[in-house]
Amino acid sequence: MQGFLTLFKKELVRFWKVSFQTVAAPVLTALMYQLIFSHVMAKHAGVYPGVSYTAFLIPGPAMMSMAQNAFANSSSSLIQSKITGNIVFLLLPPLTALEFFAAYLGAAMVRGLAVGLGVLLVTALVWPARPTQPLWALLFAMLGCGVLGALGVIAGIWAEKFDQLAAFQNFLIMPLTFLSGVFYSINSLPPIWRAASHANPVFFMIDGFRYGFFGQADVSPWLSAAVVGGSFLLLSALALRLIHSGYKLRH
Repeated sequence: MQGFLTLFKKELVRFWKVSFQTVAAPVLTALMYQLIFSHVMAKHAGVYPGVSYTAFLIPGPAMMSMAQNAFANSSSSLIQSKITGNIVFLLLPPLTALEFFAAYLGAAMVRGLAVGLGVLLVTALVWPARPTQPLWALLFAMLGCGVLGALGVIAGIWAEKFDQLAAFQNFLIMPLTFLSGVFYSINSLPPIWRAASHANPVFFMIDGFRYGFFGQADVSPWLSAAVVGGSFLLLSALALRLIHSGYKLRH
C-alpha cells in the first residue's frame, strides 16, 4: 500500500497548503447561508415539531459544504494533473486502480469532513446544536463525502477542460444540492415536487444527516442509508472501471 499512502499524502498536502481557500472559505460561505436564511425564513418556514428553523438549518449547509468540497477536491486535482501533463507521473508507477481511486477518494473525504466540522464548530458559537444520534450523523457525513468524492473522480477523468468541469458543477452538482432540502423540509412542498425530491440522492444525504441531529427526518434513515450507500457503491464501481480501462487517462 506504499503507492496509496504516498498519493494520499500528496493529495492531502495539495489542498492543505491552500487551506484558507479550500477549508476556511467554504466555512465562511456556509455561515453566510445560515445567517441570511435564518433571518429571512425563520418566521415563514415550517419544520419539525419542537425544532426551530434556525436549528433545523444547521445540518443542511454543513452537509452541502461537505459534499461540494469533496467533489471539488478530487475533480480539480485530476483535471489539473491532466492539463499540466503531470498525470503521467501517476500512471507510470505500479499503482493499482484501487490504490489510485482510494487515494483521491480518501483525500476528498478528508477535505469534506474538515469543512463540515469547521461549519459546525463556527455555527455552534452562535446557535448551539448537538447531534442526538451522532453515529447516524457520522455515517451520513462519510457516505455523503464518499459519494461526491467518487463523482468528482469520474468528472475529473471525463473532463478535458476546466469549462467542462465547471459545466458539470453548475448543471449537475449545484442543482442537486440546492434542491435537496438544504433550506427547507420537503413536506412543505406540493406533492409533485415532493416526489421529485425523492429522485435526488443528495436529498437522502442531507435528510439522513439531519436525522443525526434531531432524531426526526422526512424519510426513514434506513432508506436514506440504503440509497446513499448504493449510490456510493455504483459510483465507486464506475470510477474504478474508468481508471482500470485508462479512459481519458492512458488513452
